[in-house]
Amino acid sequence: MIEIPSDLHPDLVPLAFLLGNWTGVGVADFPGREQCNFGQEVTFTHDGRDFLEYVSHSWELDSKGEKVSPLETETGYWRIDSDRKIEVVMVRDRGIAEVWYGEMAEKKPQIDLATDAVARLASAGEYSGGKRLYGYVKGDLMWVGELATPDPDRPLRPYMSAHLKKVVDPSEWAKDLKDLPDDGIAFFK
Repeated sequence: MIEIPSDLHPDLVPLAFLLGNWTGVGVADFPGREQCNFGQEVTFTHDGRDFLEYVSHSWELDSKGEKVSPLETETGYWRIDSDRKIEVVMVRDRGIAEVWYGEMAEKKPQIDLATDAVARLASAGEYSGGKRLYGYVKGDLMWVGELATPDPDRPLRPYMSAHLKKVVDPSEWAKDLKDLPDDGIAFFK
């Protein structure tokens, strides 16, 4: 179920499905590196203004699903207008700043984004842009990212995708329940 906070800026209602903490796993296939499984934590928050704050941390996983090393961190801000056009500004820990534009699909929680502008530090390595597709599917957040390539026959190549589940905090449920016993045992008597 998608909850719309009462203090959410009205322009952001179509993006309400993104709000919250998400965690899951995916596959990363960066150019020049060995393909690996990764874990990811994503948070979308708001403070009442007309944007969502976005933070993502990902890390490489070993064959047992244990954290091996950090993979990538991103932070940014998402906006949407009345025509369902989306603007994102994002910074990556590798020294890359991006402006993304896209749109939300009609009548479904799906977002298609493409980079419009990229600025990078010399140490960031080659990167010229990409595309991302986000979708809310049966209560889960799924996404796939593609990188621009210099190959005219293959202008984009998939490099990361993940399946994330919403992190549920039981204290959020408990605050809505009235007259709970303090010891937790009286409930069962």
